[in-house]
Amino acid sequence: MPASKSRVFSVGQVNAYLRNLFSSDYLLRNLCVRGEVSNLKYHSSGHIYFTLKDASGTLSCIMFAGSVSRGLSFRMHEGDEVLVTGSITVWEKGGTYQLYAARIERAGAGELNERYEALKKKLEEMGLFSEVYKQPIPRYIRRLGVVTAPTGAAIRDIINIATRRNPFVQIILYPALVQGDGAKESICRGIRALDRLGEIHPDEKVDVILIGRGGGSLEDLWAFNEEEVAQAVFDCRTPIISAVGHETDTVITDYVADLRAPTPSAGAELAVFDLARYLQDVSGYETRLTAKMKEKILRARGNLSLCQNRLLALSPKSRVERMRGNLERLSEKLSADMQNALLYAKQELLVEDRLRQAMERTLLARQHELELLAGRLEGVSPLKRLSGGYAFVENEQGQALKSIRDIAPGEHIQVHVKDGTVHALAERVEESPAADGAQQ
Repeated sequence: MPASKSRVFSVGQVNAYLRNLFSSDYLLRNLCVRGEVSNLKYHSSGHIYFTLKDASGTLSCIMFAGSVSRGLSFRMHEGDEVLVTGSITVWEKGGTYQLYAARIERAGAGELNERYEALKKKLEEMGLFSEVYKQPIPRYIRRLGVVTAPTGAAIRDIINIATRRNPFVQIILYPALVQGDGAKESICRGIRALDRLGEIHPDEKVDVILIGRGGGSLEDLWAFNEEEVAQAVFDCRTPIISAVGHETDTVITDYVADLRAPTPSAGAELAVFDLARYLQDVSGYETRLTAKMKEKILRARGNLSLCQNRLLALSPKSRVERMRGNLERLSEKLSADMQNALLYAKQELLVEDRLRQAMERTLLARQHELELLAGRLEGVSPLKRLSGGYAFVENEQGQALKSIRDIAPGEHIQVHVKDGTVHALAERVEESPAADGAQQ
């Protein structure tokens, strides 16, 4: 018989019901599943898709990109044994269920992590991580000591990087066990042997010790998390670089060592200087040093020349020469002044002679002119006329009588003649007929 319509559900409803059913189960909301990783895919979006399997079955899993940075500290590979913590729910669109991972750890890592954190805390409290005890890594080394496995990618990378950067660097390898039983004892012996090498053979003393190995699981790297190894690193008098695993791996020796390198290759780069760069730097230093030396020599020569000039200027010989020069200049100036004074005196005498001659000529000319004027004056002199019978008449006031109109009858007059004066009285005044004619 056909089913009742009241019992017919859509696919989405069924999937949604199952999703709610899974979500309401406390066990499925937070569980930890152990299994082997297969069908692993790192998506470009950052999500990780994989399957957990064991002998009894498989389980689809997904870890979203937001959970990867918080819950995954290593890169998973096919075949890894892991513990996945998360929740199981239904993907409604596909009608499948899967484990949504929130945290992924290597199987067995929980106990090791507890031991790791406990030892880390203990050594930190003891001061083994303190920067006070860190030794500087020499910038230029000639001999590099390496404690690692004699075979494998780590030693090959170290040799390749070191010899490429400096083909003259000497690498001394202490072949050590880096995993499994006896690894921690082997690493400790290697550190101590390389550290004491300079005491036994001074010419073979290493400048830096590099300890490390390639990547692996926490169990694989555990030898570098042992307290004995950490103490050997701390006690080592030679600077130590710890280069263990991949960049994301961190071991106890990374904290104790003088320098931590993310990988063995990076450790070789940090330990061995680049010879080509070194030679280039030396050439640059030589060029700058030569330029500075030349500049300093030129400056010293200039200062020497200046000091010589000053010394020469202050020497007695220079002072005598200057005084002699001044004396010569003064003598020449005095001679020139005397010559100028004599010439000036001669010129003054010449001027005086010329002035005297000019005065004599002027006196002669004035004398001659005076004689001419005297002759003329004598020609018109009243005295000369008086000596010829003429007289000069004045009234009582001493005014010359030039006309009959200047005298009235009865006035006294004075008649001056050659040898005296006649005082007379004008009895009458007569006008000359010639005067009338002249007036008419």
